[in-house]
Amino acid sequence: MGRTIRVKSELLGRLRWGLVGNMQTTAERSLLLLGRMASWQVRSMPAVSSLEQVEFKVFSQWGEDGIIDWLIERAQIPARLHSFIEFGIESYAESNTRFLLQNRNWRGFAIDGSARQIDLLKKKDRHLFFRYDFTARSAFVTRENINDLLTDAGFSGEIGLLSIDIDGNDYWVWEAISVVRPVICVCEYNAVFGDVWPVSIPYSKNFVRTRPEFSNLYFGASIVALRSLANRKGYRFLGTNSEGVNAFFIREDYASHFAALLANAAPQPSRLRESRDHSGQLSYLGGIDRFRVIRDLAVINTETREEQTLGSLHPLYSDRWSQVLLSEPGNRTMGCSP
Repeated sequence: MGRTIRVKSELLGRLRWGLVGNMQTTAERSLLLLGRMASWQVRSMPAVSSLEQVEFKVFSQWGEDGIIDWLIERAQIPARLHSFIEFGIESYAESNTRFLLQNRNWRGFAIDGSARQIDLLKKKDRHLFFRYDFTARSAFVTRENINDLLTDAGFSGEIGLLSIDIDGNDYWVWEAISVVRPVICVCEYNAVFGDVWPVSIPYSKNFVRTRPEFSNLYFGASIVALRSLANRKGYRFLGTNSEGVNAFFIREDYASHFAALLANAAPQPSRLRESRDHSGQLSYLGGIDRFRVIRDLAVINTETREEQTLGSLHPLYSDRWSQVLLSEPGNRTMGCSP
């Protein structure tokens, strides 16, 4: 009797997991179908006022799926360059390249610093690894190891797209990359650092966003720093997503494809309220209140390499950004200076 019950229990367990798996498969197919419909609509738009106009989300967090799809369609990237690299993917449930992998069947390589997240990806979404030419590995990305990580995975020379989102040394790692030349680059910026100064966190090989400062607001680089770095590397700034999180760049030899197609490439401020308190709980700071929490922390001017505190930079925000940030509750009577 005991063996019979045990066998029935095992069968029920397999059936339950099978049903869950089928539900996940059905949901993913529905997502992809809706994404492809959105993709066809976006591809039919020859010119747009800004990248925000072509945003849509399938697997991306903030509408990057649509922007990337439109950029690829307009850039006319040759088939030999249909490959991508993304690092900072967590479990790949939300990412900038998963829709690109599954919709356009590009070859891809993804990295995340958490071995647990990569193990979860390989277990939960193992179909990605046999249906597509896709590889993922766990590694803590630094400017010292990034080129070796890419060459060890078989990536060098020209590729189609690079996406950087490591919540920390993004500027320093992008600066160090030399073994690949992407056509399109996507990089997260920290809008709390403003849109006037080219600044980044100081480089620290072991930087983790929540470790040096509890607020979760001290990371990455300003949009000005990334634009300057992109220019030195031979890339043109095309704009950001509407939430003020990711910036998009095109290599100069492809920039002519967008000369008359994109009317406005202005970066957007962020209204995200992802700050944390001392216990790690969301504190929902908004507007310029976010700056006040980290104003005494050090940043590096990426042009002069001078170290300063964020609060010593005046003004930190342009008039356009200040008007947006000052419209947040609690900031309306503060005046334009942080």
